[in-house]
Amino acid sequence: MTLIAPSILSADFTRLGEEVKAVEHAGADWIHIDVMDGQFVPNISYGPIVVEACKRATDMVLDVHLMIETPDARIPDFAKAGADYISVHAEACPHLHRSLQLIKSFDVKAGVALNPATPLSSIEYVIDLLDFVLIMSVNPGFGGQTFINSSLNKITALSKMLSDAGSTAIIQVDGGVNTDTMEAVTRAGACCFVAGSAIFNTPDYKKTIDELRKLSEKGNV
Repeated sequence: MTLIAPSILSADFTRLGEEVKAVEHAGADWIHIDVMDGQFVPNISYGPIVVEACKRATDMVLDVHLMIETPDARIPDFAKAGADYISVHAEACPHLHRSLQLIKSFDVKAGVALNPATPLSSIEYVIDLLDFVLIMSVNPGFGGQTFINSSLNKITALSKMLSDAGSTAIIQVDGGVNTDTMEAVTRAGACCFVAGSAIFNTPDYKKTIDELRKLSEKGNV
């Protein structure tokens, strides 16, 4: 299984609806929505109103990545706006188990995102609540960063951890995913790939998505 999730952080916001439809027609599977508050990460992006706009533009899965402090206060707003998947950062959740329960109470798929320096042990006791795990392969907050190679070992270790626990959670990777890294990331164990500039900064979205999918399939062999 290969899931391509273009991040609208790199889209042209003067025509967001058209951009969402364009990647859908180009073969994308999910839309990744990076929410940043200027506190947990240096940048500021957007709120639930953008999720609502994307919901009107597409039937694709809306994958909301909350890079924010006190996410519990905002989870209901994003769930009601139309999020299908919501991930919170382990580093921002003092009561991670409670945060995941809150997400699932809205019948939304729940995930945990881990920064590059955050160990996998932080999710050991919430695996039973996870629908997906998001491995950050760059430090969050900005698009267009270079892939951190040590993420490959982390993805491999996570794949084993989930398998040993009998978990069906999928592994998502975000940061520096492009045609140079796609095959290796797949081989490490990821199946859901967030790509922003690697897609939206190219002239032919379909060609790029097709190439990413082909490289992922190659990594699965």
